[in-house]
Amino acid sequence: MSEASHRRIVIGDIHGHYDGLIKLLEAIAPGTSDEVYFLGDLIDRGPQSALVVDFVKQSYPCLLGNHEQMLLNVLSDRASYHMKHAWLQSGGNATLNSYQDCTIPQSHWEWMQSLPMYLDLGDIWLVHAGVNPKIPLEKQTAEQFCWVRDEFHSISEPYFPDKLIITGHTITFTLPGVNSGEIAQGRGWLDIDTGAYHRKSGWLTGLDITNSLVYQVNVFRNALRTLPLAEIVATVNPAEVARS
Repeated sequence: MSEASHRRIVIGDIHGHYDGLIKLLEAIAPGTSDEVYFLGDLIDRGPQSALVVDFVKQSYPCLLGNHEQMLLNVLSDRASYHMKHAWLQSGGNATLNSYQDCTIPQSHWEWMQSLPMYLDLGDIWLVHAGVNPKIPLEKQTAEQFCWVRDEFHSISEPYFPDKLIITGHTITFTLPGVNSGEIAQGRGWLDIDTGAYHRKSGWLTGLDITNSLVYQVNVFRNALRTLPLAEIVATVNPAEVARS
C-alpha cells in the first residue's frame, strides 16, 4: 500500500544533535504538503544546540520542553544560583559552548519564550511531557506539560476519549518493559523520546503518524532504520509504572 502524500510527522527530543537531525530529515524527506512538529528539548547535552535551534526556529512548529524552560529561567531576573547550577549540570554547559562566545542571542531565547506548551491537531495532541490526570487541563502549567512523568504514564484510561497524546521527555527505555530504541505506548499516549543523547541508546526518532512509520537515526553509530510502528512499539503497564 502506498504512503499518503500528506503526512503529519513528529520528532522527539534532539538534545543538541544537529547532524543526527539533518540525517533524520533527509530520510523522512518531508514535502511541501507535509507537516513536521518538534516536541521540545532541542537543546542541552549534545554538542550542537545552537545549530538545532537556529534550524528549527526558521521552519517548524515546536513545543516548549523542560530544557528550554530551564534555560529561560536561568536568563530571567529571578534566576537563583540553584537554577543556574541545575541547568548547567543538566547539559547547559554543552549548550553554552555551542554558541559563539558562550552567548545565546536574543532572537533564540525570545523564540523559546514564544513556544506553546501543547498543540491540538484534532485527533492528535502534542505535548512535551504529558498531563497530570488529577488536575483540570485549564489549570495545568509548564510544571505539568513540561515535567510530568509517573502521574501521566500510570493513567489507566485515556486522558482524551478522542485524541492520542504524543510526548517526548521521558526516555522510553526507562519505562517498564521497554527496550532501548523502542516507542512506548500507554493508555491513550505514545512516547517517542528514545534517548538520542544517551549512550545506552543514541536513537533519535521521527514518527510519521499518517502512515504509522518510525524513522530513526543513531547519532553515535551513524545508523538509520525505518520500521512500521507496530514492530517497534512496546506497551507499558500502568500498574507497573505506579509501583516503580
